[in-house]
Amino acid sequence: MDKVYKTLGFWTAIFAVMFYVGGMSMMSFIFVAQTGFFVLLGYLNLSERMYMYIFAAYLIVCFVGFTYYSTFLLEPSFGHHE
Repeated sequence: MDKVYKTLGFWTAIFAVMFYVGGMSMMSFIFVAQTGFFVLLGYLNLSERMYMYIFAAYLIVCFVGFTYYSTFLLEPSFGHHE
């Protein structure tokens, strides 16, 4: 299970580089933080049950954060490029 977290770290690092090249520095920093989190967890050698609990908590935090952002903070703009 630790290899799964190392793989997640690899892919989030790829996304961080692509966001940085695309000029989205804040999103790049978020993905660098996620990369560090996943790689660190990959080297802790926890039990498989603990890895599943951590991943479930990670998903809950991400879903709640995205829902909060899209409901209360996002200002929709449909094609208004000014």
